[in-house]
Amino acid sequence: MTKVFKIPADKIRQLAPDRGGCIASDRITVDGERVGYMYRDQPADDLDSGWRMLAGDESEDYMDEASNHAVYDLNTIANYDPDIIPLLDAPLGAQFERSEGGRLVAVDAET
Repeated sequence: MTKVFKIPADKIRQLAPDRGGCIASDRITVDGERVGYMYRDQPADDLDSGWRMLAGDESEDYMDEASNHAVYDLNTIANYDPDIIPLLDAPLGAQFERSEGGRLVAVDAET
């Protein structure tokens, strides 16, 4: 099945260039949901920023299906949700979730 992205490739602007890659859920790139949860893990390689982006409502079954997420340039995900841009320099282990007020806020790894 071919994915139909919410933002066509020719509409992607340079908002956060040269930041590396990330893994993002189709809930963001296909369904157009905002980032609801993001965390920075140990990068898998030199091109990986370590960032993982989720809408926050993905079930375990959804995440277990490899076709429901993919590797993207961070700039691409910044086009889907510019709220992530000020957080991209956070260190490894950082976690953010969208609050009831709609802002991405830091959360403790224990929560």
